[in-house]
Amino acid sequence: MAETKREIERKYEATGETPVPDLSRVPGVSEVVDRGVMELDAVYHDTPDLRLAADGVTLRRRTGGSDAGWHVKFPVAAGVRDEIRAPLSDTLPGELAELLRSRVRDAEVVPAVRLRSARDVRHLLDADGALLAELSVDTVHAERLPEGAVATWTEIEVELADDIDPALLDAVEKRLRKAGIHPSTSPSKLARALTETGSEPQAAPTAGKPGTAGAAVLAYVREQADAIVALDPAVRRDLPDAVHRMRVACRRMRSAFKTYRKVLDRHVTGPVGDELKWLAGELGVARDQEVLDARLRARVADLPPALTLGPVEARLRRRDAALARNARHQALSALDSARYLTLLDTLDALLADPPLRKAAHRDARPVLARAVRKDHDRLGTRIEHALSLTPGHERDLALHEARKAAKRARYAADAARPTLGKPAKRLSKRVKAVQSLLGEHQDAVVARAALREFGIMAHGVGESAFTWGLLYGREEAAADAAERELPGVWARASAPKLTAALTR
Repeated sequence: MAETKREIERKYEATGETPVPDLSRVPGVSEVVDRGVMELDAVYHDTPDLRLAADGVTLRRRTGGSDAGWHVKFPVAAGVRDEIRAPLSDTLPGELAELLRSRVRDAEVVPAVRLRSARDVRHLLDADGALLAELSVDTVHAERLPEGAVATWTEIEVELADDIDPALLDAVEKRLRKAGIHPSTSPSKLARALTETGSEPQAAPTAGKPGTAGAAVLAYVREQADAIVALDPAVRRDLPDAVHRMRVACRRMRSAFKTYRKVLDRHVTGPVGDELKWLAGELGVARDQEVLDARLRARVADLPPALTLGPVEARLRRRDAALARNARHQALSALDSARYLTLLDTLDALLADPPLRKAAHRDARPVLARAVRKDHDRLGTRIEHALSLTPGHERDLALHEARKAAKRARYAADAARPTLGKPAKRLSKRVKAVQSLLGEHQDAVVARAALREFGIMAHGVGESAFTWGLLYGREEAAADAAERELPGVWARASAPKLTAALTR
């Protein structure tokens, strides 16, 4: 069974003769205990074209030490990685292979580098003898496989213990720097081994001439494609907000294809957009359920006990659990499908050979500004139409369409921010306020439908439907409030100076 550990560490350059200063003088450290030398032997695996290394992901099979087994490490931030461990076996465990699927796909995973290290370990302890951090001086021998190129070096590694304030690493680094020991330029042993054996992964090619509309749009599309690939293992691990972020990346890319159809040929991007819509829909079941669950639980929690009649919370829990299981199964089934892998390969092919149109070769500023203004005007048309309708089902549907247009307008401005700067940022912020208000309205509409089902169910089995009706009324009031607020919020987002500033 795999286990996860958050690894927070820093690496430093050293030689075999580098003396480690007395770290017992670091604030909070009372004692430094020598734990002896251990021999580690790790074989790092990757695809032949080093896809994992290119993304800063490492996969190794290690023997020796206290954590022998298979390890996958995903970057979280500078000096921070999540390490997922599985027991030692001859072949890669399936649960780890799944986490690498979006990067590896159908490629073979083979031994890439062997690292043998003599690790001299010291523990930094507090006054109670509790572990604060582990410092190791590693003498490393690296061998590139199968070519046989070799490299050797010594480095110092300081890894924080669980639940310890990262400020301790700053204090330790201060002492090390005073002793002439400086941070390593390599983020990991594997990265250094690949560099020193002359086999670094190839950087993704850039498309489009710098400063052109094509280059600007493709940079944004690549950002979303990279996000989908990177978030795949987070969704599989059921990390908070992972489904939502992956779904947003799908929507952003699909929206960019529509907004910037003068830049990228829609005859090519259209079918890709359809597949992105499919993936977002499969993920959306889980996300929509999360949003609804949280909203209904919050509404019930706000009620005085005297107004909570019947097994309200129990019914919510049972429904939530059943729907959540089904939604997660649907999301994972999509990620395990051949259709999903085909989509990822298609995105790679599109970025490698983009379907650029004539406008793609023009200066980015006017092309992007025109596209952003067009989406902003489209949003205005939909809002005006919705507000012209009488309250009711048709208006609810029109406001939902306006919400979709608000997302597209916001995403268009976000894609243009590197080119258009602060004007695009300001417009995005104002449009986001419109989107959020329309989102609140739509959430209330969806909640009303669910509450009606709960009321019918309760009535059918002889329970009181009072609480469900009360909550329905509150959601109706929330939707009405959003509709009343919309004209003012839209007025601030549609000020002529906002769009005029895009072309300055």
